[in-house]
Amino acid sequence: MRIGLIAMSGIRCCDQELLRKGLTLPGFVERSETIASLPSLGLLTLAGMIPEQDSVEYFEVQDLKQLNPLPQSLDLVAISSFTAQMPEAYTLADQFRELGIPVVLGGLHVTSLPDEALGHCDAVVIGEGEVVWRDVLEDARSGRLRRRYSSFDVAEFDLADAPMPAYELLDISKYNRLTVQTSRGCPRRCEFCASSILLTRRYKQKPIAKVLAEIDRICELWPRPFIEFADDNSFIHRAYWKQLLPQLKQRRVKWFAETDLSVHEDEELLQMMRDSGCAEVLIGLESPILPGLKGIEMKNDWKRRQWPHYIEAVERIQSNGIRVNGCFILGLDGQGTDIFDAVYDFAEQAKLYDVQITYQTPFPGTPLYERLEKDNRLLYPGAWERCTLFDLNYRPTPMSADELQQGFHDLAERLYSEDFTQWRRKQFAKYYLYSRRHKRDDQLPVS
Repeated sequence: MRIGLIAMSGIRCCDQELLRKGLTLPGFVERSETIASLPSLGLLTLAGMIPEQDSVEYFEVQDLKQLNPLPQSLDLVAISSFTAQMPEAYTLADQFRELGIPVVLGGLHVTSLPDEALGHCDAVVIGEGEVVWRDVLEDARSGRLRRRYSSFDVAEFDLADAPMPAYELLDISKYNRLTVQTSRGCPRRCEFCASSILLTRRYKQKPIAKVLAEIDRICELWPRPFIEFADDNSFIHRAYWKQLLPQLKQRRVKWFAETDLSVHEDEELLQMMRDSGCAEVLIGLESPILPGLKGIEMKNDWKRRQWPHYIEAVERIQSNGIRVNGCFILGLDGQGTDIFDAVYDFAEQAKLYDVQITYQTPFPGTPLYERLEKDNRLLYPGAWERCTLFDLNYRPTPMSADELQQGFHDLAERLYSEDFTQWRRKQFAKYYLYSRRHKRDDQLPVS
């Protein structure tokens, strides 16, 4: 068979004023551009499972015009897309089907709304694709595709069986980082989370040998790689990382990861992270003030309980030379208009190297979406193109939608101004150098 794997990519934002601001504000869309330029690790992993007798092509589509005319020599097309790109993904799927080419859709959105997706494709993959992909290929080969393939109908997928992603399909020159996954899921239960927690029943870890093999494969293709660990929450199992990091250090790679705040509690781990090439961690702080944090982590209010340690935690991580990208969600229930000054003041006080602000965004399949839908607070039900993190698509409280949107715009200008961005980054460098000297002096013998 000739198989086409298509990843919808690029930045999506409906707010034209915010887009115009983003073009001139350093740092505003840096993280979004990075995410948008990442290859689809899910599709590359499925590509690694395709038999040698079949041919495979990998496409990244930022604009539907890129595939005009459509490749017509394919026997099967698999499309993966985030919620904001689903309208385009459906259009593309419809176009392939008009040519008589079977289409399979998968990903987080399809897992949450499979019936909707089935209106635009021949089959959907629900949950983890690795479990059912070989069945999809076998059925497509025999012309008997089933409508649904769900990992929730079979035994839980073990990451020890994870295939090697087909990184060789990529034009490496187009990327500033490639992704490797060490874990799937997250033991925290945040109301808004629309990540791999929707794909799997439990948190699970990939064997270290497999992770290192993937990194070695990337190193074969790319002399100076930058790795992004595509985990929802990387450092849950610290003992695992303390085994991995010394071997990662030997590879001499730079890397980035997402984590929760608890990483600051382990000084040994922080030093090992820095020594092994950790450049930056992204931490979901969500709110610098208590209103909004209550109940956001649904199991035991974990994030609210961490709030008193926010400043101390950021300082400790950055004192080890690891940049912190502090992420804040604007429009959480309970946040008033004072939230905008609070975020700016926190970024200044903590000297955050990077800051990310987004709107609270109800994605389908999340408890947040279910709650706001039940309370009739969704402003544009089914308008998936507005699920970008940078477009307001629900009715906030106690702020009005206009107050939230205007406050967001004003804060973006202040946070990402050239002067404040450069000040924060210079402060990080100064503080790290001071901390290194201070730690070194503390280790000197007393005469």
